[in-house]
Amino acid sequence: MKLTVIKIGGNVIDNQEFCTQFLQDFSEIPAPKILIHGGGKIATQMAEKLGIETVMVDGRRITDKAMLDVVTMVYGGLVNKNLVAKLQSFGTNAIGLTGADGGVIRSIKRPVKTVDYGFVGDIEAVDSTQIAGMLKQGLTPVCAPLTFDKDGNMLNTNADTQAQAVATAMAKEYEVNLVYCFEKKGVLSDPEDDDSVISELKPADYEAHKASGAIYKGMIPKLDNAFKALEEGVAQVTICHAGEVKQAVKEGISGTRLTLS
Repeated sequence: MKLTVIKIGGNVIDNQEFCTQFLQDFSEIPAPKILIHGGGKIATQMAEKLGIETVMVDGRRITDKAMLDVVTMVYGGLVNKNLVAKLQSFGTNAIGLTGADGGVIRSIKRPVKTVDYGFVGDIEAVDSTQIAGMLKQGLTPVCAPLTFDKDGNMLNTNADTQAQAVATAMAKEYEVNLVYCFEKKGVLSDPEDDDSVISELKPADYEAHKASGAIYKGMIPKLDNAFKALEEGVAQVTICHAGEVKQAVKEGISGTRLTLS
């Protein structure tokens, strides 16, 4: 059976009109399906209101105890439940989850190397049986970028990595199509030209584009996760504009499709 796993980032969530249109399109994609979402700027805005400083290192949030409380409230509550409610209005019977709910995604706290990221989780296990049970009940899981550890701590977790881990785990039972949706039309050969979409990307091409500087910063960990998913059994991986998700899933004619050969 086919399963679609879709990840949306903060730039989609932060734009209410854009996000609503995406959710309507997502609702028209046949089940079974899973939505995994990032956090966006709302956690930073909420932290500011509460007088909590946001510290970033190389674009990654340092999650101390105070910030962990904020991201748990915002990602697991405000963002997640608003997405679930909107999906219900479009006829998708969604269920909002963090990794702790049903024990679906367990992590370990990231060990300190050069930077102490605080309460940040590196995924250790995904309970694919539990998630499959929800899918078989006709539910659509909507996963916040939060997991938990064996000591009962909530952990802030990268949503791109979470999407890869969930897709890989579900690939044991389903033919999985993993789609990363963001604000660009796909992977670009020229970062200044939004129309320079690479329709198909292989590992050798990826290395060449990294060496030339065409692919850099945040796209690198996203693509690393995407190729890892293919290597670990995911049938198809696409990176596309959130506004073209239906074309990417139903017709396979949008964005950048990744292949191993």
